[in-house]
Amino acid sequence: MIAYILFLSFISLISATTYFSDDFSGKDLKSWVQSTTRPEEERGSVGLSAGKWVTDEASETGLKTLNDARFYVYSATFPEFSNSDKSLVLQYSVKHEQSIDCGGAYLKLHPKGLDQAAYTGDSAYNIMFGPDICGGTKRTHFILNNRGKNHLIKNDIPTESDTFTHAYTLILKPDNTFQVLIDGEEKRAGSIEDEFDILEPKLINDPDQSKPADWVDEAQIDDPEDKKPEGWDDIPATIVDPEATKPEDWDDELDGEWEAPTISNPAFKGQWRAKRIDNPAYKGPWVHPQITNPAYAPDDNLYSFPSFGAVGIEIWQVKAGTIFDNILVTDSVDEAAAARKAYAGRKDTEIALEKIEREAKEAEDKARAEKEAAEKPAEPEEAEKDDL
Repeated sequence: MIAYILFLSFISLISATTYFSDDFSGKDLKSWVQSTTRPEEERGSVGLSAGKWVTDEASETGLKTLNDARFYVYSATFPEFSNSDKSLVLQYSVKHEQSIDCGGAYLKLHPKGLDQAAYTGDSAYNIMFGPDICGGTKRTHFILNNRGKNHLIKNDIPTESDTFTHAYTLILKPDNTFQVLIDGEEKRAGSIEDEFDILEPKLINDPDQSKPADWVDEAQIDDPEDKKPEGWDDIPATIVDPEATKPEDWDDELDGEWEAPTISNPAFKGQWRAKRIDNPAYKGPWVHPQITNPAYAPDDNLYSFPSFGAVGIEIWQVKAGTIFDNILVTDSVDEAAAARKAYAGRKDTEIALEKIEREAKEAEDKARAEKEAAEKPAEPEEAEKDDL
């Protein structure tokens, strides 16, 4: 049985189509074209780097952003394809080595025909996916374009913002569903129709119905039997301070007539309000009756795009240092899973590389702390003891 399952997995990988793949193991970035639309001083440069805490520099080298407070607008093209009637998988790894505080690290998939030299944020795209972090906003962006309009997923997907490598995977399926994985772990999955406001809603409020004029939706009312005590309004909010005395050096002719200061009246109870009781006429919240929306039209192809031809990085970063790597566009979920496990340094689990980096950083931090402690001047008392 195990052999049979392995055979099926092997056949699945053989039949998979890889539309684009770049692990940046080459010695240049010639396949990536920088847009020249923005002024040169606003454009960020990129280079090849494996970053810190490396286990295999050749395998872990990726595209790294190099300049702070810059726009990074780069793209690479591939032969045109459509994902009609098949799955589409976009996967890549990200390492925010700079402890990112504000900036994007998402990718865009564009239809064929992207003008790479004139590439901007207004260039048409099919999908936008990946980390977006700025201050308290930390999410995995996921946008689908439909009929020329971009639709953001209704509920934010969490993201990772530490300094370690994480793999982001988006899967669009022919049954109009999707999955978002981070390090192979599912973070969101569901129906495209339910999770995006692309289609008109199936149901709408009946325009011929409205809340009845006599509908009581006030849950509580003032107790009609509760009466304001006599003299309540006669109690002043402030009174003359009974402990205040006229200063001995007060001169009425020079200083005017002395008036004692006022203080808050401890007997004052504020504005009287009747007790609240449950409303015996309460009917509960009125629910607007709904009807089938005549404008609703199902669409079995929300997942599908007729043309893909380019992948783009179109982001702004306050602090540079993000490393993009292992970019993969395929129609095989199995191929993407195999690629995640094959990343340099990944041994027993899909997140082993993060574990290796984390342990290396902890060792580095510990060594730095020990060095700083050893170089710190001795306190005066300790120095005196040493002299003795």
